[in-house]
Amino acid sequence: MYRYKTVLKEAKEEQIIERSRFIAHVKPVESRDEAESFIASIRSQNKGADHNVPAIVIGDKFQIQWASDDGESQGTAGAPMVQMLVKEEITNVAVVVTRFFGGVKLGKGGLVRAYTSSAKFALSSAEICKVIDMSVLALKLDYSFLNRVQNASQNELFEIRDVKFTESVALKIAMKPDNADYVKSLLADITAGTHTILSETEELLKVPDY
Repeated sequence: MYRYKTVLKEAKEEQIIERSRFIAHVKPVESRDEAESFIASIRSQNKGADHNVPAIVIGDKFQIQWASDDGESQGTAGAPMVQMLVKEEITNVAVVVTRFFGGVKLGKGGLVRAYTSSAKFALSSAEICKVIDMSVLALKLDYSFLNRVQNASQNELFEIRDVKFTESVALKIAMKPDNADYVKSLLADITAGTHTILSETEELLKVPDY
């Protein structure tokens, strides 16, 4: 089941708008403390900037939403970034857009566009992804069955993760919960029931947002 969208990794992007330098920093976060620590680190790195504008959205229902304009005109910087994140269903993320003023005033509309476009630029580089419920099987099987399992994964009913080679092959298989029974039956057919299921868990996993 689809839960929400977030980003895969930390990213940084920069653009020049009317001689002002806008540097957007994005990081996936799981808590407000983690977000605030990230914001503090960006502010520390850019003490000479005119503005370091932060925005936070956290929670599968966007329960935590917070921003500051950091000296820009009220409602022109942080709040529009939060609104953009919520509209795009992106959460568990912290954004800081740093501005070095270039001498040209942008006006309220121009500021909104500059901050939101900078944030979107960095979000794209951070790779927006979906978070969905998945069933994950950890199992062991004989080497002779690995190619057949890999071939079966091409039908996209399941995804192979974390393959380890020891005296046998240890791997994890992730699938939508509705496909779990079918995949377990398929594995039994491929291995003639000789594989061992070590664990079966329900996890939230990040997948590309195509």
